[in-house]
Amino acid sequence: MWTGPPRHANHPYAFEIRLPLMPELLLELFSEEIPARFQRRAAEDLKKAVTNALVDAGLVYEGARAFATPRRLALTVSGLPVRSPDTREEKKGPKVGAPQPAIDGFLRSAGLSSLEEAKVESDPKKGDFYVAVINKPGADAVELLSGILPKILTDFPWAKSMRWGSGNFNWVRPLRAITATFGTDNDEPVVVPFASNQIEAGQTTFGHRFLAPAAIRVKRFDDYVTALERAKVVLDIDRRKDIIRGDADQLAFAQGLTVIHDEGLLEEVAGLVEWPNVMVGSFDPEFLKLPEEVIIATIRANQKCFCLRDASGKLAPNFIITANTIPSDGGAVVVAGNERVIRARLSDAAFFYQGDLAIPLEHGLPKLEDMVFHAKLGTQFAMVERLVKLAAEIAPLVGADVEKTKRAAMLAKADLVTGMVGEFPELQGLMGRYYATAQGEPAEIANALELHYKPVGPSDRVPTEPVSIAVALADKLNVLSSFWSIDEKPTGSRDPFALRRAALGVIRIVTENGLSLSLTDLLRKAYHLTILGMQRGNLLVYFDDGDVGLVTITAAFTEDGRFKTSVPDSADFYVVRDDEKHDTSGTVGFKSSVADADVIGTFVSTVSICSGLLAFFHDRLKVSLRDAGARHDLVDAVISAESNDILQITQRAEALSSLLSSDDGKNLLAGYRRAANILAAEEKKDGKSYAGAVDQAALKLAEEEALAFAVDAVHASVASHVGKDDYKGAMGELATLRAPVDAFFTAVLVNDADPAVRTNRLNLLARLRDTMHLVADFGKVAG
Repeated sequence: MWTGPPRHANHPYAFEIRLPLMPELLLELFSEEIPARFQRRAAEDLKKAVTNALVDAGLVYEGARAFATPRRLALTVSGLPVRSPDTREEKKGPKVGAPQPAIDGFLRSAGLSSLEEAKVESDPKKGDFYVAVINKPGADAVELLSGILPKILTDFPWAKSMRWGSGNFNWVRPLRAITATFGTDNDEPVVVPFASNQIEAGQTTFGHRFLAPAAIRVKRFDDYVTALERAKVVLDIDRRKDIIRGDADQLAFAQGLTVIHDEGLLEEVAGLVEWPNVMVGSFDPEFLKLPEEVIIATIRANQKCFCLRDASGKLAPNFIITANTIPSDGGAVVVAGNERVIRARLSDAAFFYQGDLAIPLEHGLPKLEDMVFHAKLGTQFAMVERLVKLAAEIAPLVGADVEKTKRAAMLAKADLVTGMVGEFPELQGLMGRYYATAQGEPAEIANALELHYKPVGPSDRVPTEPVSIAVALADKLNVLSSFWSIDEKPTGSRDPFALRRAALGVIRIVTENGLSLSLTDLLRKAYHLTILGMQRGNLLVYFDDGDVGLVTITAAFTEDGRFKTSVPDSADFYVVRDDEKHDTSGTVGFKSSVADADVIGTFVSTVSICSGLLAFFHDRLKVSLRDAGARHDLVDAVISAESNDILQITQRAEALSSLLSSDDGKNLLAGYRRAANILAAEEKKDGKSYAGAVDQAALKLAEEEALAFAVDAVHASVASHVGKDDYKGAMGELATLRAPVDAFFTAVLVNDADPAVRTNRLNLLARLRDTMHLVADFGKVAG
């Protein structure tokens, strides 16, 4: 490696320094075919496990790369030292004269046999204490690796694994060989000595299963990659993807077609082949009468092939095959085999499609009663009943026709019982649109059947037609309130019912369509409909203030104290006594107004459920706004526990960001902080809050008079703008306070010697603070 000055032929001081080459580790785990969906994650897991263990062992490294093919996981770690460094650690122990148990524990943890092996140090404040000096000699890297690698294989975190033979070793598929070498480019590498499941590590791998299956002896990573290429194995999955994508585009272009690219399918196909070979097949154009999504789903799911479009953008009767071999006949047999299978699968799809078209969608609704949505929530039919009612409530709020909305909501899940969706669940909603269109439903209803599931991701389209908006919002709120009612909420990374996605979907529908809706009202309506339809064993409770709650019965007694084993149908609805509190969840006991039993149960109130759901939406909205580039502190500043209009929150965040990006906004924020700090300190000292009532007669200086006048004018103007949801206008009004605030703090001493003047000035600062809080809590803004 050159580290000196520029090397010229005639330079008198030209010289070269060659630093010693650092060893590298090559590890390959050769097995039977690894499922494509596991490969990339497994390669990263292997890299993480090995590099973390190396660092823990004191073996720092320069770089690491991991690879995966259908038959192998490979890892190279470069720039490793030959040995781990010697270490010296000083471990602080108990004070001199400490109780014996403390001393014994110190000796054990430090590995000392007696206090004579420790030294005594002094601290001016804490006195004398023991210190153990622990010297650990380094170890040979190969020796450390021989202990690290087998443990990594044993503990490897496969999503699914298997055992084979007579051992207890688990791997995703039977492990056949292990390559593990350690050394530099100039030296013969050392095989790291270890075994796993009776397989000894060596330096032998194997090429392509069909094209070059012979054993290959490898030394280090560079010759390993070269040898695999000669043996028809492309090690890097991203390179295999590039080969497939490039060859497919070229073949399609040669026939005047374009590939319908599918990143998920490309990742899967690249995980099925080690030496990709791309070919073109075709199918009967008669099948193009099927919806193109059905054709694409059929070919993708059954044969892992890519579909093509012609020059006009229509689906072409052709597809791209990726083989894992080089056929001697140019691929004729491979293409013919794929065409035969695809013909059969498309025939099945045509059968399902024609059969579904023969039955009106609504005739399938009774079958939803046999389809359980969730054991605690009832059937799909029960969910649809609630969906229809909630969608009808939302329709007027978004400008949708109520009857069309109810019709769309009723048919929204009808395609779940069709043959096509049974075969391809990913087409639910889409097939509903096709079937609804075919049976003559209005376009708004047919579109709603597809779009009510959307958006399902950050890049997915959002419904824009009023009927679709109403049904989509109702569907997501119905699901959220249902799972909240049975306390099935997302925890950590666990979200089996995609409730976070549902909440983000609501947020996107509202913000991208500019809808100003009370989220609290919608959640209350959704929850009321949910508990109205809950299964027996739960009792609905109506309160004098109009609230509704749900009680899960734990005990029921008659007036003579005998236990009632069941509650009669006539006792479904209960009224709580006036003195019964119901604003939180908990255990309650109350008297039925229609039966003579005292009922004791665990009560969950609407207030509790809706406040929890609202907080959940706030968390999701924060994530959404931050992903869109909003500052986290500005998001926190515009969201309060009572904020229930998603569009307002978004507009406030945008307006606040615009204000604080200007000089006026930055200086106003500085003035706010100064005012807030003074108020906090003085309120704490005085033990009271300042209400903001300013006495005009007590204003002595021109600057405080100017600020009082400005704050009063701006307060009224900001309140007016906020009432019209004009947050940019409100922020603009706040910006006008910059000059009087600056002048006030330049000329006015808040803590005047006159108590009355001091109080009045503190009230003025409180008035300023409260005026700014009309738009956002500036105290949460960072910086």
